[in-house]
Amino acid sequence: MNWLSLIGIAVGLAMDALAVSIVVGMTVAKVTPRHTFRIAFHFGLFQFLMPVIGWMAGRHLADLLADYDHWVAFGLLAAIGLKMLHESRGDVEPESRADPTRGWMLVTLSIATSIDALAVGVTMALVQEDGIWLPAAVIGLVAAGFSWFGITFGARLGRRWSFWSHVVGGCILILIGCKILFSHLLIS
Repeated sequence: MNWLSLIGIAVGLAMDALAVSIVVGMTVAKVTPRHTFRIAFHFGLFQFLMPVIGWMAGRHLADLLADYDHWVAFGLLAAIGLKMLHESRGDVEPESRADPTRGWMLVTLSIATSIDALAVGVTMALVQEDGIWLPAAVIGLVAAGFSWFGITFGARLGRRWSFWSHVVGGCILILIGCKILFSHLLIS
């Protein structure tokens, strides 16, 4: 695989992580370097690991994964988006809202934004791509960089738009889930 193709794939895969990072930045009360590190590290790590897992699973699970990956990503993003919409109603105190850069919510977001990378890994195995480590590292680093930028940018937006951040953020997550779902259904 040439470098231009690899960078194009990495940027394309990082777009969901960028969008979700912006949403996270908008919803966290005060984004700290620790929040930024956690989002960038986890999104980058999962974007690195998923192509490796997909490549290793390759020929054995390709048909099974292709049938359900879009439903998993949609379900995870829609659930978190609906939770954010619920929190936007105002009956949840800002201090009691879950921190999306910690715990299971962070793992869930990391998986949801990297499902496509799993499919890329499977595809690389099917087209007999010899090595996965370099492409996976590039994909992970690009996702980490985009995520770092996204949460920082979202934090600036969130201060100005704090009232609407959960509504907009929840809707964006649901729309990203729908995009993933419909793009796979239309291809099938």
